[in-house]
Amino acid sequence: MDAGSLQARVAVVIPCFNAGPMLLEALASVQEPEPVEVVVVDDQSTDPATLELLDRVESGGVRVIRQTPNGGCAVARTTGVEATSAPYLFPLDTDDLAIPGMLSQLADQLDEDPGAAVCAGDYEEFGAYEVMRAVPDRLDPFRVAYTNEYAVGALYRRSVVQPLGSWRDPGGPGQRGYEDWNLWMDLAERGERMIHMGPGVPVYRRRVLETGVNHDSRRRHAKLYRSLRESHPDLFARVGEHRRGSDLSRVRKLLYPVIYGDRRLLRGERFIKPVLDRVGVWTLRR
Repeated sequence: MDAGSLQARVAVVIPCFNAGPMLLEALASVQEPEPVEVVVVDDQSTDPATLELLDRVESGGVRVIRQTPNGGCAVARTTGVEATSAPYLFPLDTDDLAIPGMLSQLADQLDEDPGAAVCAGDYEEFGAYEVMRAVPDRLDPFRVAYTNEYAVGALYRRSVVQPLGSWRDPGGPGQRGYEDWNLWMDLAERGERMIHMGPGVPVYRRRVLETGVNHDSRRRHAKLYRSLRESHPDLFARVGEHRRGSDLSRVRKLLYPVIYGDRRLLRGERFIKPVLDRVGVWTLRR
């Protein structure tokens, strides 16, 4: 891993809040055959072990930005975007892992297709269980209007993402969460295009945790989703047009507005999801 920024095509932005040793795992996973610009944004960690590790990685040459006050993941990522200069952006949470050599492959794809805003792919979930998650092969505005099947682990073109405000909490600073979904809606509303690396090609590894920001966001789903709708009026005004243009099956086109959207998430989701995984819904079975 090379922290030099002059020749780097990719900037890896790592928000950190009381991450402990997972910070070292995330950093160690960034292994590329070319220079990579890496920045860690400490979101006012309070854990002594994390603070000691931040000092250690900073003394080892990794750039660390100390953010105050605590602003949440979206603010930390945007701080990292503004502090870097590489043309492509890869957000990496401290509990997730990059796949060695993949950032260069993603960057190659964006180099070859200057009209694409993002290069994405499938991703591996690990921890409590292991599964490969399938990501749609194109940015479908109808899908993203109802549920976010697009992973945060993708390579984004700075010239597209930064003018949009990078990552933002849809409800403002007081309503943290769904910053990734907010950005994917931004891209879909603008008609931006995504490149997919191909089925079964993982572009990063996502750790499955039992608690955390994602779980808290899902508890506040209805409120956050209303904020998403209010922030993307054109996307939802054209949802009928997007439905006709979607490559989803007829059944799924009917089910998405019923199951997802502003309705409460299924109370039994934690029991239903493993069943769906076993039959291969939203997964690539191995």
